[in-house]
Amino acid sequence: MFEALTTSTAIVALAEIGDKTQLLAIILATRFKRPLPIVLGILSATLANHFLAALLGATAAAYLDGQWFRYAVAMGFVAMGLWTLVPDKMDEDEAPKPSRHGAFLTTLVAFFIVEMGDKTQIATIALGARFNDAIAVTMGTTLGMMIANVPAVFFGNELIKRVPLDVVRMIAAALLVATGVWLFVQTLGIF
Repeated sequence: MFEALTTSTAIVALAEIGDKTQLLAIILATRFKRPLPIVLGILSATLANHFLAALLGATAAAYLDGQWFRYAVAMGFVAMGLWTLVPDKMDEDEAPKPSRHGAFLTTLVAFFIVEMGDKTQIATIALGARFNDAIAVTMGTTLGMMIANVPAVFFGNELIKRVPLDVVRMIAAALLVATGVWLFVQTLGIF
């Protein structure tokens, strides 16, 4: 459980830097200027989205358990690592418009939707399959999302100006690729 929690936290915290959902957090913070409801909306959306993703991965691993599936999960980690090297951007037409529903509900819905098919959600599915522990993976990926997004809500654009996103992307990519290679090597029975 500890390995699932720490690995999930590290992978998602790094992969989230400069991700579309982090840019969304900054946009919401500048529009609403109410950080607490935004942070709670991110937390709630991430818990729901990532639990479903981790559960999907763990369920797939239970039904599709076999050497070929482990190789597929390993290749998925490598692919996500390469995808992490591609910077995200938020187009203005994708950003949520000011809502009469308030900061919390707008953040909850926007984050849940924008996270669908995002690299951190796909990483959560793969982590759920890798560790077969939806709870530990959800806790870890949610913690990783909060580590990356809470400072973005409070410090916004200043944080992005100071953090070398290319270096963070390379570290995240290396971590994902290393996880895939390690799983591949384990599946081969070398270690």
